[in-house]
Amino acid sequence: MEEKLLYYSTNLKTKKLGFRDALLTGLAPDRGLFMPERIPKLSAGELSDMATMQYYEIAHVVGNKFLADEIPSSDLLKLVKDAYNFSIPLERVYDRKYIMRLDQGPTASFKDFAARMMGRLMQYFLSVQNKKLVILTATSGDTGSAIANAFYGLDNIKVIILYPEKEVTERQRKQMTTLDKNISIIAINGKFDDCQAMVKRAFADPELSYQELSSANSINIGRLIPQSMYYIWAYTQLADINKNENIIFSVPSGNFGDLMGGLIAKNMGVPVKRFVISTNRNDEVPVYWQTGKYKTIVPSVNCISSAMNVGHPSNMSRIVALYGGIMDEIGKIHKEPDLEKMRQHMYAVSLSDETTRETIKSAWANYKLLLEPHGAVGWSGLHKNFTIHPQDGTADQLSVCLETAHPAKFPEEINAVLGFDPDLPESLKGLDDKTENFEKLDNNYDIFKTFLKDKF
Repeated sequence: MEEKLLYYSTNLKTKKLGFRDALLTGLAPDRGLFMPERIPKLSAGELSDMATMQYYEIAHVVGNKFLADEIPSSDLLKLVKDAYNFSIPLERVYDRKYIMRLDQGPTASFKDFAARMMGRLMQYFLSVQNKKLVILTATSGDTGSAIANAFYGLDNIKVIILYPEKEVTERQRKQMTTLDKNISIIAINGKFDDCQAMVKRAFADPELSYQELSSANSINIGRLIPQSMYYIWAYTQLADINKNENIIFSVPSGNFGDLMGGLIAKNMGVPVKRFVISTNRNDEVPVYWQTGKYKTIVPSVNCISSAMNVGHPSNMSRIVALYGGIMDEIGKIHKEPDLEKMRQHMYAVSLSDETTRETIKSAWANYKLLLEPHGAVGWSGLHKNFTIHPQDGTADQLSVCLETAHPAKFPEEINAVLGFDPDLPESLKGLDDKTENFEKLDNNYDIFKTFLKDKF
């Protein structure tokens, strides 16, 4: 029997923890991100069996690989069955090129997958320990609404969400601000990176150590394991597993938690030929791939794919660690990773807003494929990869692009490009009639710190 799976900090200056403690801690005390010491493997037989499973059953198998010594299998099965009660369509566009629609959950965003599982795990562990927790998180769009809805009404958890006041859509905002109870929303007069920096600073502030703070951003390891599951779902539903067929994924990327989930799936045994890292004009990672020099973008560039407006993805430190390097929380590389292997496994590309809009238009004209800006970045990035690597673009090459949010969350852009409003899913109906409740704060850590002290 293998030893208990422990999680280390990417900054390597804090003790290793089990999953429960890493989940509830969020950011490591040394400001690093928790990573599993080893990534469990899925056998060929297990992957083959998944071809006939429902999504929650796959989530149960994967979850058990990481949590078998932390939570009884029967309890985990109840949690995943409750969390994943919505569909995950795999929409064929042409040949063997697919869109995986991760927009069918309660907030019409891929963030529902991680947030719902994470909320249930946190509530489970806190209830067992009879403890309370304050979740502090930053959002560039969909994370906030997914976390607010997933954690809404949980007895043991209070949630504070910071968002950049001018860089989320009205519907994204209202999905957060129309809740109350244990949910507090703060609009910051700044960028997403400012919100994220304040959250990280609060975690490391000794004057706030009396508060039980944790995070629900993708800096939390509890977000990443659930995000690995839909890559495994797509592969087992579409691929010829018996022939060990490989697959290409295009991932719209901002804070790189989604990509990191895919890399976990790859290391578990999914034969991924290539990940396409599709970014907007915040191109710090594509530039790093090209030049070998990593430089953050301050301030981040405001693009129509707003959830990807990130000038320094937190999860880059995890990706660097996975490839043998060390990157600290501000983006300084202390030990170079195997960049050549990273380039082999991942192709990174930056797309402009103009290209994003052109992609929305052409996808609809050519295939009646309705994409919102983030999915359009992913779809365009996939085809840029086909141009650079023609062998990837053959008719029989299985390729999946992630659509991370429902088009109805971006009606202004869709209407401007295509001339109509997308139909509203049930999850977005009635928002306009609800009352909003949120705070506005200046981009100043001391003001935010005072708010935390006064409120809690």
